Amino acid sequence: MDKVENGLFVSVEYKGTLGNGEVFDTSQGTRPLEVKMGAGRLIKGFENALMGMSLNEKKTFTLQPEEAYGNRDEELKTSIPRKEIPPGANPQVGQTVTLTSPEGQQIPGRIAEVNEEAVTIDLNHPLAGESLTFEVEVVGINNEPTKAEPGCSPSCDCSSGCH
Repeated sequence: MDKVENGLFVSVEYKGTLGNGEVFDTSQGTRPLEVKMGAGRLIKGFENALMGMSLNEKKTFTLQPEEAYGNRDEELKTSIPRKEIPPGANPQVGQTVTLTSPEGQQIPGRIAEVNEEAVTIDLNHPLAGESLTFEVEVVGINNEPTKAEPGCSPSCDCSSGCH
């Protein structure tokens, strides 16, 4: 267990920043993120960057959108007529909402526009189109998990099994 490899449980301290330096996610002040490598619970570029790292090794890397949440797709916007919005609801631009597909799947979205006729919801991941820089340190490599449930963070869309 000298190096990170598929099938091992890896604990990572991390900080994720956007191109403008804004921190979008961090483990600081919480437990390290623990994941089973190869289980598909991390964005692919993040998992690939961890592979082969040693215990206590630190690394900084930048993922392009294709390695993270993909590029923005303007076709992933949908407009819902105001008459279909529940009475008493007060949709606001920037608000996060959850839509339900005909199959019952929960789909998160962000309100992009509100007018008298419709509410437009952007179904792109909030970090789609962004280059993401991570500072990571491997703080544990184990054969078994060290806590009951592997962690989940904004760098993971756990509702869909992560990217």
